[in-house]
Amino acid sequence: MPPTLILVRHAEALHNATKDYSLHDPELSELGRSQCRELKKNLMGKIPEELDVGLIVVSPMVRTIETALLAFGGLVDKGIPIHAHAGWQENSAKPCDTGSSVEKVAALFPQVDFSHIDPVFPDKRSPVGAKYAYNTQAIVRRAQDSLRELYNRPEKVIIVVSHSGFLRQGVTGHYFFNADYRIFDFEEPKDGNYTLKQWGSTSKGGLGWSWEKTVPIGEGLPEE
Repeated sequence: MPPTLILVRHAEALHNATKDYSLHDPELSELGRSQCRELKKNLMGKIPEELDVGLIVVSPMVRTIETALLAFGGLVDKGIPIHAHAGWQENSAKPCDTGSSVEKVAALFPQVDFSHIDPVFPDKRSPVGAKYAYNTQAIVRRAQDSLRELYNRPEKVIIVVSHSGFLRQGVTGHYFFNADYRIFDFEEPKDGNYTLKQWGSTSKGGLGWSWEKTVPIGEGLPEE
């Protein structure tokens, strides 16, 4: 049976607070750190009683890793592995959505396993980094590849900490506000296409902070 996915958007980062998208790979704001405490209080109460988490997957960017460690560090301390995965990074190639070198983030966050990361990261602009380009085809394909990997994992429940644009436009069609989460089960793949069915209890986000409305996958993304 494929795992249940808890998809989480990072908490508020400095570029969210300031609207300064020229900030490179920004860290969380003070409000963001407070939101992580709310996320931890809400979701950790369901773990492990209701949700048997076996893995945490995180976009290899500062704000997502900070969110994961602040909210779920207790799981990491108990031995739950946390893997950085380039497939779950944000869509655009703006400075705020472009990661730092693996050497830098690995030094900042030794708790995180970076051994599985695509060596192309954080390149999104060159031909070598084309799979991470900011266009519909690349983002939808990346989302499908990332879901396929998780579908075949042995864990019962996997937490993924990612970004609003990628989660909405590439993966689910749902809105995610800062630090909010939604829980999904995999539907049966059709023609190699992986789709998710949300738990009704998170229709407004697990914290109740997100919109219920949905959009088609790929909406708002530029063509190649």
